[in-house]
Amino acid sequence: MIGIIYGSSMGNTEEAAQFLSENLGLDNEVLNVCDASAQKLNGYDKLILGTSTWGSGDLQDDWDSFDFGGLNLEGKTVAFFGMGDSESYSDEYCNGMAKLYDAIMEKGAKAVGEVSTDGYTFDGSDAVRNGKFVGLALDADNESEKTEERILAWINEIKPLFA
Repeated sequence: MIGIIYGSSMGNTEEAAQFLSENLGLDNEVLNVCDASAQKLNGYDKLILGTSTWGSGDLQDDWDSFDFGGLNLEGKTVAFFGMGDSESYSDEYCNGMAKLYDAIMEKGAKAVGEVSTDGYTFDGSDAVRNGKFVGLALDADNESEKTEERILAWINEIKPLFA
């Protein structure tokens, strides 16, 4: 079972999680992180984790208050997606995804689903490592017309790793 866990303040990350779930074509469960625990996340075979970015590059509030201490994700496959504002916060685009990625990687997870920065316009992002985003970067504020296309392309990349 794949857990698709999201943190969403305005609904955009939740919408992306639901669309991802409906189009993944694999057995999955969508859950808001405020309704989850470390024990619940530990119980999934694989995870897809999503967050929005707030303030000056901060993790979404529900993820920010999540107790990462109880996680044991040793060897588990995890993919990440994040919402950001590439115009108003161009220098910290999807930094929340970077913070989530770092917290999860400390728990032994194996990350998949890197995405090229090609086709994105932003000035800086902590979520870019080795020239690629650590996961799928989305912008519902300025590029909502690209969201479904980006999610579907990403599904094609990660699906073999989650099957």
